[in-house]
Order: sequence, then C-alpha cells, then structure tokens
Amino acid sequence: MPDRTEPEAVCPAAPDHAADQDRIIAGLQAAPDEASARPLMDQLWQTWTHAPDRTAQDLLDAGMAKRDGYDFLGARDTFDTLVEYCPDYAEGYNQRAFASFLRQEYDSALFDLDKALSITPNHVAALSGKALTLMGLGRTEEAQATLRDALALNPWLKERAMLIEPPGTDL
Repeated sequence: MPDRTEPEAVCPAAPDHAADQDRIIAGLQAAPDEASARPLMDQLWQTWTHAPDRTAQDLLDAGMAKRDGYDFLGARDTFDTLVEYCPDYAEGYNQRAFASFLRQEYDSALFDLDKALSITPNHVAALSGKALTLMGLGRTEEAQATLRDALALNPWLKERAMLIEPPGTDL
C-alpha cells in the first residue's frame, strides 16, 4: 500500500499592515525626539513580526530565539524553512539577513534584504540593515544613500550617527 501523505501546507498571504505602517512612519517623521519615536518603532516591529499563520509565527519565533542565543547557523536554517514556506513574507528574509549579517556573510544578507524590500519597500529595519551591510562590503556611497532613505522614514534611527555629511555641509 503506497504511503499517503498530506499535501504540503500553503502559507496564506501576510497580513496587510500597510495603512498602519504608513501611519506609524508618519508619526516617526513627526516625533520630536528619540524617546517619542521608540514606542512607534516598537509598533512597526509588531506589524513586521505578525506572521501569516501559526506555522510561520512559530518558525519566526524559533529562528529569532536561536539568533538571540547566538546560534546563527541554526537561526538561518530555521529562516530558510520560513522563507521556503512563506516566500512572500518580508520578515522571513529580513531575519535571515540579520543572521547572515551577524556571521559577516554580507552578500547573503544583501540578497535577503533586497528581497525583503521588494516585498515591503518601507521596511525601515531592512533599509538600515542594508546600509550596514553595504558598509560591511565597503560600498560606502551606496550605504550612505540607503541610510538616508531609512532616515527619511525614521529620522531617529540609531544608525543616524553613521551618516557622513557631504563636503560643504554644516554638521
């Protein structure tokens, strides 16, 4: 008797948080200081890390826990499973990029960051991560342009300290 296997589960579409993200980003742009911006950034993270279903959420949470425990390879393996299961979920790519970045595997990180940004173009964390990754690759001009794009969305990013002012501008 042949084995009967269940069909592979299909990841549903990621929750549409675009309107919330736009509202939060507008709040970040209007925030008077970093302390006021911090809770807004937390809200953005809540939208990004709201996975499409329980399976995806469990994979995301497990990968982040492995990364937080310095198991970067294990984290990346878990995120591999997540992006295979949910190829249209930006945060899977963003988190896998972070695990690669921490291993100084900048080319892999850049690939995933570009994929995350193709899905969610205003993903502030992916933009700032891309700037840091480009810096790691020695691509300073691209990194600075990307950092400026991230700061246009959230002027209170900690990475703002890495911004190099063009010659002839006052700091």
